[in-house]
Amino acid sequence: MIKNQDNLNFIPKPFNIINARLPGSKDLHMLFINREGKVDQILPMDAILKRGPISGLQILDFGGDWVSLGGVDLQINGALGLAFPDLSPENADILPKISHFLWNMGIDAFLPTLVTTSIENIHRSLAAIANEKEKTESSAKIIGVHLEGPFLNPEKRGAHPEEYLLPLTLEEVKRILGDYTNLVKIITIAPELDTTGEVIPYLCSQGITVSLGHSQATEVQARKAFEQGATMVTHAFNAMPPLHHREPGLLGAALLNEGVMCGLIADGKHVCPTMINILLRASKFAGGIFLVSDALAPLGLPDGTYPWDSREIVVKDGTARLHNGTLSGTTLPLLVGAQNLVKWGICNVETAIDLVTEAPRKAIYLPGLNDNTTAKELIRWHFDEKSKELYWKRLE
Repeated sequence: MIKNQDNLNFIPKPFNIINARLPGSKDLHMLFINREGKVDQILPMDAILKRGPISGLQILDFGGDWVSLGGVDLQINGALGLAFPDLSPENADILPKISHFLWNMGIDAFLPTLVTTSIENIHRSLAAIANEKEKTESSAKIIGVHLEGPFLNPEKRGAHPEEYLLPLTLEEVKRILGDYTNLVKIITIAPELDTTGEVIPYLCSQGITVSLGHSQATEVQARKAFEQGATMVTHAFNAMPPLHHREPGLLGAALLNEGVMCGLIADGKHVCPTMINILLRASKFAGGIFLVSDALAPLGLPDGTYPWDSREIVVKDGTARLHNGTLSGTTLPLLVGAQNLVKWGICNVETAIDLVTEAPRKAIYLPGLNDNTTAKELIRWHFDEKSKELYWKRLE
């Protein structure tokens, strides 16, 4: 169940938000919202109180609640019945509806994720996204595309169709990117497939973040990929060898590299909460982890059986599987992951918020909450001490 609350009523500008906590800080702060609806200043409450009483502006007292930007989802495969690899000129008009839906789910920005499919489908989807990329009012912004494949290890392909996997060569990479290099923000690859060592440096030179995943890479192979410029891992623990005391593998190499951040699905199905706890502690929480939804096309629809490329997925309680039981994703919005971490007692509220708001921005070098943020991007979070539940609502 999505635990959010109704939006606040419109608040006249300018105004002050007082007694608000920020992600990564337990201190109380004041945010001054100017007439243009932007955060003009963020100051500690202690510094404000030393100056004397606050007067002359409308005051919104958060009473110790947290304030943050909305979430950024770096791995989301579809919503409202549409899988992003199925995009075409005929159905691309649903993208603004998806953006609006995600905005109402607390998401400020996202990367439509294209899983392994034919080159024709990839190019058709990229063209549709490029044409619909512009942000509209009260909608989540499309900030690029995440290509999750087709350069994956067949042994760790998961739900990706094997017939569309391609060898990881510079020629094939350029063929997949085509005319859309500037649109692709992240690409997931299995680094052990690159026998020439040319691919990762090339992708980095094009401004594309390289994420390692769906891989059998050893620790040595992963370290080499990180030295070449890879800075991310796709859905930690899933579609890769487990941590082992004699072979740490890709994930072990990532956890010890401070320049690498790992995506994580916090639905409790893809990764056991105990292992999530271990992973977060080992990676210094938001210092090395960000949450992703990995949500599929049925996001926003009820449980049931749905088409997925030429196959079907069965959605039950927010988890999607192929008929053979293979995990293929979730239908839970990103912010549910933060709520889960708090409910499971894995981390405190400010850290959970950080993992869906600031950490994914850090992973792709986007600015976080600052004195140029617009008020409509702000979210208020409240922790109910009695129920131990975390709630959120947009500030509009």
